[in-house]
Amino acid sequence: MTGLLLAWVKALGFFRIIFIFTILIILVWSGPNLAIPHSDSLDYLLLENIRRWMPDSFGPPLAIIYQLSGTLFTGVLVISLLFYFILKRFWADFLCLFFGTAGILGIIDRILKPWFDRPRPDNSSLLLSGASFPSGHAAGSMVFYFMSCTLLVAHYPRLRLPLFVLSSLWVSLIWLSALYCRAHWPSDILAGASVGFVWLSICLAALKVCERHKRLPST
Repeated sequence: MTGLLLAWVKALGFFRIIFIFTILIILVWSGPNLAIPHSDSLDYLLLENIRRWMPDSFGPPLAIIYQLSGTLFTGVLVISLLFYFILKRFWADFLCLFFGTAGILGIIDRILKPWFDRPRPDNSSLLLSGASFPSGHAAGSMVFYFMSCTLLVAHYPRLRLPLFVLSSLWVSLIWLSALYCRAHWPSDILAGASVGFVWLSICLAALKVCERHKRLPST
């Protein structure tokens, strides 16, 4: 067990470990009942100016992107890819994706959002409920799309460039849509992406260790 733990730490690498501890310290320091940003804060100013910087014609497409990137649509993609891994007998990839996507939902919705309990921005163009910090859209998209790319590229190396380019563009649009629709504060997006990156790193490091020690079959 100790050997696996050391192998997992090594797979994470020094800089990821430092990043993980930094994020943990920031989250603990922020504490519960995170305040709404003041009118002179960078959070508030960025959110107020996003709609001024962007043409009005961008509004409807971004609202659609935000709604498409929700739990229902993403859930269909997750289930489809899980079934694909089952058909191909990519069992290690299946477990990684399953625990990766389920885990980030639990971390965000069951632990962090209730802990911080920050209200969403006012005057949102969508009917939204729940706490704002950190962004589940930012965390979930970071984990699902980049984990999917990493897992698929391991079997289909030629798809590396198109998969990562398309995923990066789509994830960027998801984050932009959350801001344009006033579903989240900019710091919600930053925190969600950071938590997503941490969980993504943890899961992929675990997969690497499991494959190295042949604990899970991968064909």
